[in-house]
Amino acid sequence: MNKIIEVKDLTKHFKVTSKMGAKINFVKAVNGISFDVSEGETLGLVGESGCGKSTTGRLILRLIKPTSGDIILEGKNINQISDKELRKIRKDIQVVFQNPYSALDPKMTIADILSEPLSIHKVVYKYHYEQEVKRLLHLVGLSEKDMKKFPHEFSGGQRQRIGIARAIATKPKFIICDEPVSALDVSVQSQILNLLTDLQSELKVSYLFIAHGLNVIRHMSNKVGVMYLGKIVEIGAVEELYNNPQHPYTKILLASAPIADPFSVRDRHFVKGEVPSPISIPLGCSFHPRCEFAMDICKIKIPFLKNIDPNHKVACHLSDYQERFGGE
Repeated sequence: MNKIIEVKDLTKHFKVTSKMGAKINFVKAVNGISFDVSEGETLGLVGESGCGKSTTGRLILRLIKPTSGDIILEGKNINQISDKELRKIRKDIQVVFQNPYSALDPKMTIADILSEPLSIHKVVYKYHYEQEVKRLLHLVGLSEKDMKKFPHEFSGGQRQRIGIARAIATKPKFIICDEPVSALDVSVQSQILNLLTDLQSELKVSYLFIAHGLNVIRHMSNKVGVMYLGKIVEIGAVEELYNNPQHPYTKILLASAPIADPFSVRDRHFVKGEVPSPISIPLGCSFHPRCEFAMDICKIKIPFLKNIDPNHKVACHLSDYQERFGGE
């Protein structure tokens, strides 16, 4: 399949200063990540709050500029193009925001909200706006009667449907879904997820799906990247990663996910301490202070992503050790 997005060694360090302005530090929000997303594919990004998932999405959207690294959209490096060129390709990369209540302008009607991207990116002629807005509303399960309403007249799930309609209005190739169901009632979440799945099948669009919920990620994704303190520590095909996790942090995440069967028995993996500050990331493997399997090498040497399978990579010295010594 053709690659829509390629991210290479992407970093974003935010400068912070002390109250007196004497000391300068850097928050390493994204600290050198690489991945790609192919046509019609969904990459799920999962990890604790503050690991850099949403910052990664904003970097790809060019809402913030990266410190270094490359973001390549169909062969064009969008980190090296002018603002004028960037404006032209913004229609190809869209976003569905986390909070549907703050994502829509309360003073605009739904017709105005959906017509705005059509106008900015000249998707259709002006006299076709009304027809196109009706088509978008039908695509997301709403009625053309809703065109003249304002956002406050809708429920959270309906607002998110409007947000999705706005995202697909420009006929994008890639959509970043930044925790699109976390602010919704549980009863509504599955409806929105099914809508996103149906639209992907119909429009052949690719997703970067950012979420905390491991079950949501598994349902939506073709492959999954696990992030910790600005780095991807494991990435692979969804079933391979869920059935055969290799990084201790991935195992902890999977073990912590609730399951419906109260009598089910599964392996327990424990994590100690709190997430370190992104201002002072530990030397070596950033997870080693909390890892029950940490070795001496973990404290001094940074592990890099390594193939353990054609569709599965992990950044862990323990994996290297097991491969070399057979787990003895």
